[in-house]
Amino acid sequence: MPEVPEGPTVLRRMLGTQLRKLREERGISAKDAAKAIRASESKISRIELGRNAIREIDVLDLLTLYGVGPAEREQLLTLAEQSSHPGWWHRYSDILPDWFQAYIGMEEDARQLRVYEPQLVPGLLQTEQYASAVLALCDYPIGEAERHVLVRKERQRRFLDGGLRLWAIVDEAALRRPVPGYQEQIKQLKYLHSMIGTTKVTLQIISENTPHATPGAFSILRFGQRDLPDIAYVENLAGAIYIDKQADVDRYQLAMERLCVVACQPRETKSRLEDIIASLSR
Repeated sequence: MPEVPEGPTVLRRMLGTQLRKLREERGISAKDAAKAIRASESKISRIELGRNAIREIDVLDLLTLYGVGPAEREQLLTLAEQSSHPGWWHRYSDILPDWFQAYIGMEEDARQLRVYEPQLVPGLLQTEQYASAVLALCDYPIGEAERHVLVRKERQRRFLDGGLRLWAIVDEAALRRPVPGYQEQIKQLKYLHSMIGTTKVTLQIISENTPHATPGAFSILRFGQRDLPDIAYVENLAGAIYIDKQADVDRYQLAMERLCVVACQPRETKSRLEDIIASLSR
């Protein structure tokens, strides 16, 4: 059981994994489990995937159905109680959709984050000015956009202070795109340059004349707990897709490996950035 540096999202996933194992070991169907808590099969699925907070009364009913003994019951109830605590991002719930709050929770609990970004500098590596310019393109009201910048700054602070390692692959076109204007773009590129060589960040650049067939941005999150599978995350205008079926995650892993092969090697990134900065400065 965790000693709790983990956040609520990963604790919910751990609890859901344990409940699924107990149900399957007892040969109990999701339909029968749903009846025990007066809910639908889809709710059992969301609970077992860690997508929803779960009421302690529902955990009690499921543990009774599964015939769990006192010691394990106490551990799982403690886990349920800990997983119900709101994360720091809860105070921004009025501007953050549920699907993105779920991502922030997973990002905070991940140990490795691999990102492919063809359009923009990845969010965890954006300067404040660059982030403000990107969010201005999204037509948020001014006050709301400022709070989104605060959320991004908090994510970045926790990334730099915590145990997450970021491996980003970015198309060169994204680095050349003057989202906030050329002067701020150059400052953004210099910030990326300063991050290269740290233990937190690996950055690879795909040159503009390198062909590849990856359709759009995606991320892969890896966690420190053995029971928690990797998650592939794909964001779109209306929401996001969380992919945890192993065969599908493997396809995204393969796509990421292919991008790593066609991109410049990490040891070349600093010189590539210097070339881009020089060309933009001219």
